Amino acid sequence: MLGFQALLFLFLLPSVLVTGQSSNGSTWQTLDGKPPIVIANGGFSGLFPSSGSYAYKLALAASLPNVVLWCDVQLTKDGVGICVPNILLDNCTNIPSAYPKLQKTYIVNGVSMKGWFSKDFTMKELGQVLSVTQAIYSRSPNFDGVDPINAVSDVTQLKPPGLWLNIQYDTFYTQNKLNMRSFLLSASKTSIINYVSSPEVGFLRSITARFKQSKTKLVFCFLNPNAIDPSINQTYGSLLKNLTFIKTFASGILVPKNYIWKVSPTGYLESPTSVVKDAHNAGLEIYASGFANDIPFAYNYSYNPIEEYLSFVDRSDFAVDGVLTDFPVSASEAIGCFSHIDKDSAGQPKPLVITNNGASGMYPGCTDLAYQKAVDDQADIIDCNVQITSDEVPICLNSIDLLDGTTVAQVPPFSSRTSTVPEIQDKPGIFTFNFTWEEIQKLSPEISNPEFNYRLLRNPAYKNAGSFFELSKFLAYAKGKPIKGVMLTIENAAYLAENLGISVVDIVLSTLNDAGYNNQTGIQVYIRSTNSSVLVRLKQTKYTRVYTVDELISEAVPSTIQDIKSFADSVVVQKKSIYPTNSAFVTVLTGVVEQLHAANLPVYSYPFRNEFVTQAWDFYSDPITEINTFVQAAKLDGVITDFPETAVKYKKNKCLGMKNTPSYMRAVPPGALFDLMSTSSLPPAQPPNPLLTVADVAEPPLAAVTPRPKTSGGANASVAPAPLPPGNGQTQRCMSVFVTLALILGSHLLFV
Repeated sequence: MLGFQALLFLFLLPSVLVTGQSSNGSTWQTLDGKPPIVIANGGFSGLFPSSGSYAYKLALAASLPNVVLWCDVQLTKDGVGICVPNILLDNCTNIPSAYPKLQKTYIVNGVSMKGWFSKDFTMKELGQVLSVTQAIYSRSPNFDGVDPINAVSDVTQLKPPGLWLNIQYDTFYTQNKLNMRSFLLSASKTSIINYVSSPEVGFLRSITARFKQSKTKLVFCFLNPNAIDPSINQTYGSLLKNLTFIKTFASGILVPKNYIWKVSPTGYLESPTSVVKDAHNAGLEIYASGFANDIPFAYNYSYNPIEEYLSFVDRSDFAVDGVLTDFPVSASEAIGCFSHIDKDSAGQPKPLVITNNGASGMYPGCTDLAYQKAVDDQADIIDCNVQITSDEVPICLNSIDLLDGTTVAQVPPFSSRTSTVPEIQDKPGIFTFNFTWEEIQKLSPEISNPEFNYRLLRNPAYKNAGSFFELSKFLAYAKGKPIKGVMLTIENAAYLAENLGISVVDIVLSTLNDAGYNNQTGIQVYIRSTNSSVLVRLKQTKYTRVYTVDELISEAVPSTIQDIKSFADSVVVQKKSIYPTNSAFVTVLTGVVEQLHAANLPVYSYPFRNEFVTQAWDFYSDPITEINTFVQAAKLDGVITDFPETAVKYKKNKCLGMKNTPSYMRAVPPGALFDLMSTSSLPPAQPPNPLLTVADVAEPPLAAVTPRPKTSGGANASVAPAPLPPGNGQTQRCMSVFVTLALILGSHLLFV
């Protein structure tokens, strides 16, 4: 299929295995001193249905060259081993529709289970009708029904660098007169099996003699500490205390990741346990399971899966010998590119890392803590979203609406000051220009949770931490910090001028002048706005003007770009103007960045966030893959991010600039996933984003300011100012001019 060929094209180029040493010169802290291995759980099961051909092939293509493919083995009625992730086939295949009347109930390890079991069907019966489906319902179902079920022999024909067979239910199959041991011994005569694992001591002990002289490693799997191994009637918690016994029949152990790093009830990491050191001291390799990019993990990792992997593999005191993951590309990035990095390294110059209200993914935006975190993270540019109070004090706040970023709704004296200003936003708000700076300082900050609907919270222990900044204090703070610049965002200038007699542009320029920024060269000042009228006013200054295109666009006509160039030095566009999506799948790489670059306009984009729901499926729920694709393929100059630490670490990873870029650090080709879907799974076609025209960016000059009596922020401040007259130029509209999607798509698939 064209899509899969495009997807594999980049990945199947020559790759390399990056090893390296830790910062103190020692080797990896694994048992043998070699890099940990990546074990692909059912292949690339984070994207495709587990254990299908697509999942296995993408895992081979997009991972470390020595990746190991994991197969959960189940047995058919005629003794054939198949790879499916669950003993119940109804959760991972289409068997309920194929055999609707053959559901049965069995006792499995003391638990009654009802569903469809492989032991009731021959391989021929399963192979004729079955296809694999996504077992985790929060993942995309678009690839269900396109990939047949795999026998173990089908996986061995892919010639993987490593094959791991997991035997989860030997006792059950033995009770039903099927012999897992016989299957395994037969398979080992024709195929290389690198690892065999089981949570049953009895099964592993039964095959120890057979594999003693082979290169096959036997691994004991630990389940919940209170669960019981049915073969010896002991809990896994008790077995963990007797690793010398495990060593008598196994060369390694596989433990859930919370055996190593426990997570508190509040969602934060506790101190690591000694289990890795205990295993190594007993001569056992230790592997960790349970890794997935799209399942919330400890808040300490800030939704960046790379950080979680590094806490298991890149420590000076211990490292696991391998990780079992649904997303092998991310584990490969962590081991191959991000381990043993010199934290003082300058990294690559691009992209510029620009904060969005400071490190607002970790602390309430525009607070001292958010800015300090951004500086500590080595962001290039820290930003201030300038708002104006009723006493004309410029301050840094997420929004002109205090309901976004403060606790104003919880403060009775202030929560009643709600008003509706349609020129600013459609919904009612509580606006900064109705409050004095003294009143705002009585409020507490509140961390932003843009993905609250998915229950993805940010650092809740610090949800109201930090202090607000005046613009003057922000500018004073930035001086002397190891940053390249500050970015000040000015919005709603026309409304403030025409209705409140406030010239926010003049106030900002005056504050910059008072802070000494008009005669210094150490820190570059960027002033950003969605309004061309604001940037036109700044033409005679030496500050860098940044125009934000807040509409989604597919391209800009040449006359529009020339118009932008007359009042701006660089441009900000939304991510989806570069990589449009349809049902969260990338459709194409537009020409927007290329067109703006042709006019010598640097391009920055937003919003970059770590939460996996903010990334298209094509980026594997991995913020590093997303940033890498925007930088390597779209040639983006800067990212505007809530998590500057992630973007800065991306620039420092040791795989950038290599002669042969590893497969797991290559840009993802746009639109490659669509051809893998069945016709019934394809999302409805969508028209491309409209063009950006001169009419979309042209605005009349800002009105001259007529000073008006100022309020003190009391009861009268809740009265909304008079509506802005029509024709003020603040509401921009994109013309509905479309280009042919086929032409755009075709231009980016020529390499296939």
